[in-house]
Amino acid sequence: MTLKEKLQHRYALSEKGAQDMIRAFIFVTISDIVLMLPVGMLYMLVKYYMADDLNGRGGFFAIGCIACLILIAVTTYIQYNATFLNTYIESGVRRTTLAEKLRKIPLSFFGKKDLSDLTSAIMADCATMETASSHWIPELIGACISTVLVAVSLFFLNWRMAIAALWVLPVSFLIVLCSGRIQKNMAAKQMTLKMACADGIQECLETVRDLRANNSEDEYLKGLDDKIHAVEKHAIFSELTTAVFVAGAQMILKFGIATTALVGGMLLAKGDIDVLTFFMFLLLVSRLYDPMQISLQNLAAIIATDVQCERLDEILSHKVQKGKTELTNKGYDIEFSHVGFAYDSGETVLKDVSFTAKQGEVTALIGPSGGGKTTVSRLASRFWDAQKGRITVGSMDIQNVDPETLMSLYSIVFQDVTLFNNSIMENIRIGRQDATDEEVIAAAKLAHCDEFAEKMPNGWNTMIGENGSELSGGERQRISIARAFLKDAPIILLDEATASLDVDNETVIQESLSKLIRNKTVMIIAHRMRTVAEADKIVVLKDGVVAETGMPKELEEKGGIYQHMAAVQMQAAGWQL
Repeated sequence: MTLKEKLQHRYALSEKGAQDMIRAFIFVTISDIVLMLPVGMLYMLVKYYMADDLNGRGGFFAIGCIACLILIAVTTYIQYNATFLNTYIESGVRRTTLAEKLRKIPLSFFGKKDLSDLTSAIMADCATMETASSHWIPELIGACISTVLVAVSLFFLNWRMAIAALWVLPVSFLIVLCSGRIQKNMAAKQMTLKMACADGIQECLETVRDLRANNSEDEYLKGLDDKIHAVEKHAIFSELTTAVFVAGAQMILKFGIATTALVGGMLLAKGDIDVLTFFMFLLLVSRLYDPMQISLQNLAAIIATDVQCERLDEILSHKVQKGKTELTNKGYDIEFSHVGFAYDSGETVLKDVSFTAKQGEVTALIGPSGGGKTTVSRLASRFWDAQKGRITVGSMDIQNVDPETLMSLYSIVFQDVTLFNNSIMENIRIGRQDATDEEVIAAAKLAHCDEFAEKMPNGWNTMIGENGSELSGGERQRISIARAFLKDAPIILLDEATASLDVDNETVIQESLSKLIRNKTVMIIAHRMRTVAEADKIVVLKDGVVAETGMPKELEEKGGIYQHMAAVQMQAAGWQL
């Protein structure tokens, strides 16, 4: 693995970002070396002064000072562009890359992550890496390279003085490096506490209605306060622990001045070195140690970023769903052949599922909760990939098709509707971005959205709030159905599509849906038996297998699970207070 590839993997960089970081190392090193030039000028000035040979050299030193200032200004400007400017550009690229990666990662990944965790990765972790890439890493590498170059030259001048001046550097860095494991553990625990706190805050905001309804606000907020205090307490402890190691290393570093002066004084007394050499070493030491103290802080900060690096790398290195962008299906029959699936938690949902949902027919998936109905629909649309067996659309294996290309064949209506803080019109247009206003309204009317949209203050252009907060559950569901009408895809997946509707609206929507599903492959997930009474085929899922399959009348006469569920619901329908 090349240096560029290591940097890409280690710090979540693009190829250009890794190249820019290497350039930053070079220019920071050059900048540090250029800052040594004034020391050289001062050395020459003292040398000529002690030799009483300054006559006629004033112009030389004046030009030299001006040249030093120009070089410092130029290298500082180049260093700024190579570190800060390129880093800020790369930071935007990193966030975009993460978003693109998340778009292609299987949904199984999101089962292990919640919203606050992913938000923190894209925002907070990227911000930390931005600071590391612009301030810590280039400065540390540049300081180390320039120090090594200066150290080598010092050994040529006087090896004993060089040892006296430089022995503290490896000792100081070893102290900070040896604390690496402790710092990583502290950073990991801090991240765990932060995520628990963020989850608690998000949960509180999402469930404030239920908390208030059950008079549980005080109790919940007390627990949230405990999480916040835990974050604060551990942050203070972590900072103090890091400070002990860094401050200790910096104290060791200062001993170098004492040993340089002590050894230099002894050698000067013996006549082994002259005053000028002694003076030069003192100058170099004073110039050398200041940036190295900052480097020790940078090193500790870089070690602490390992947690953020691992979190970002987990996303960027995750396997993505790939496939061909060309569709080769012959028709739109969906066939499950001995399909098995288990979530990452180890829970086996589907064991051996086989059935065919034919084009032009309505296939209803029913069964007890936890039987695998929703999982089947997710596998059919390749939200997840089956671990066993084969799923085809028109004899085309869907695992060989790019998920976004495959999704062009599907219109999906979920039970849990997701809406955007936009107008009713634009929320429906999600179904097909290039649709005209007339087409959007036509689809909306099929879903009976006009019944509430035209009563709004701004009609179809009314803003509906975050996730449709201004709408009822039934109105939100109608918008989702309108999207399916607008997309008009050959395969329809309905996951409790009418669960949020009252009986009257459900009947009206079902009549509209009957128009949508003509000559299409339709899979319906439902718990209400009357919703699937007119289906062409019933597939009963229980404990991860197909327990029953057939037409509604056949299953009714058979007297199995379907008949039992229908009888129970009929009994429930007649229940009264």
